[in-house]
Amino acid sequence: MLDLRPVFYVIGLLVVALGVAMLLPLLIDLAEGRGHWPAFGISAGITITIGAATTLFCRSRRTERLRLQQTFLLTTGVWLALPIFGALPFLFGMTDARVVDAFFEAMSGLTTTGATVLTDLETLPKGLLLWRGILQWLGGVGIIVVAMVFLPELRVGGMQIFRSAAFDTLGKILPRATEIASRISVIYLSLTLFCVAAYMLAGMDAFDATVHAMTTLATGGFANYDSSFAAFGPAVEYVAVVFMILAALPFVRFVQMTAGTARPLFTDPQVRGFFLACFVAVALLVMWQVSQQQDLTEEGVRKVLFNTVSILTGTGYASDDYMQWGPFPVAMMFFIGLIGGCAGSTSCSIKIFRYQLLFASVRAQMQRIYTPHGIFTPRYDGRPVDDDVLNSVMSFFIFFIVTLGLLSIALGLTGLDFITALSGAGAALANIGPGLGDVIGPAGNYAPLNDTAKWILSAAMFIGRLELLAVYAIFTLSFWRA
Repeated sequence: MLDLRPVFYVIGLLVVALGVAMLLPLLIDLAEGRGHWPAFGISAGITITIGAATTLFCRSRRTERLRLQQTFLLTTGVWLALPIFGALPFLFGMTDARVVDAFFEAMSGLTTTGATVLTDLETLPKGLLLWRGILQWLGGVGIIVVAMVFLPELRVGGMQIFRSAAFDTLGKILPRATEIASRISVIYLSLTLFCVAAYMLAGMDAFDATVHAMTTLATGGFANYDSSFAAFGPAVEYVAVVFMILAALPFVRFVQMTAGTARPLFTDPQVRGFFLACFVAVALLVMWQVSQQQDLTEEGVRKVLFNTVSILTGTGYASDDYMQWGPFPVAMMFFIGLIGGCAGSTSCSIKIFRYQLLFASVRAQMQRIYTPHGIFTPRYDGRPVDDDVLNSVMSFFIFFIVTLGLLSIALGLTGLDFITALSGAGAALANIGPGLGDVIGPAGNYAPLNDTAKWILSAAMFIGRLELLAVYAIFTLSFWRA
């Protein structure tokens, strides 16, 4: 019989850690003097109590090594439990949030999606704004660890290719996954502090710089203002572009750089593919702007660069309403959002490496057609790719497309129009944040949607953040019979 106590032991510890994290916005609210701090006091009390009780009850079955089934359940259980408790400050706070809204906001935060149902952000207590940033920051570092430690072992969506790419490449420098996770956390924190300093130098105050640095490094996209980054000056946009790009790169390469090996970062096919995608997307949109306006300005190029990088990395900030740029930019924004950054980063969506493996497989297949008696093997980073990896990648693409279609139909059945349903499903499943249209586009948010649509989108964010197959696997009979 499957023993769930080791799973709940770890989940309990993480719930306690989340409760402790609530004390920081509590202190901020105390300092602000608006009387909002009891919301965090109550939330922290409930969260720590339940988390500690779960941990104590299950501590006798803690183990250093989990079985495969337990690892699947732990990976999915964490991203389901933490949003439940993370929603409490929104439920008890000055947001007028109902249960569905509070859960949606917390799920969007921890999955680093950035879709929001809150309005008049400028009027919210600073503690709540900081809490939104903390949720995304924790979700960002959490997904890096999951992507580098758990998903390769679970063989999800082709991630098993990074068992050798991430760990064996490090050789004797970092032989253990736990050490890699700790190094990644230190680098993540360091980059966040650098981002805070850069934002302050660019003109942000200390509080805005802190919150936006958290959501930038998490490629989350929560902002302190309804107008997102349109509330800031040009220098802030350039700083955001730099750190969004850094956050979309594989963090294991930063680990290698700190160990004295910088070459893998520059030779990584993911990194090269990501920069190529950025360049092509920005160049096409700039050319479109020039063809429409016959005028190339710094502001126009900056707006294209910022919003393109924001959508491509899945951050979801907006400094301009690109719905007004024309039909081609709108279509571009939808499709580049389905590309994403590199595996092992805080970025989301399908990821660059899967497209590279897809193209490598297609190229090998075309060569077999031209030369039936030849032997052609798809290669990635100069190495042959196993059929197991290719099958996982193909399965991921199929499940992604099917899931996107089913979600769009489900949202349409709730009464949403076609553009809102399709773009909302894509934005939630790929954890991008803003969708398309007047309602959930860059100038809107998800507050006007009906409750059923919000629950569906919450589920989509959860499924998409865990690479689909990690969630779907637990709903199969073979999983429970193993």
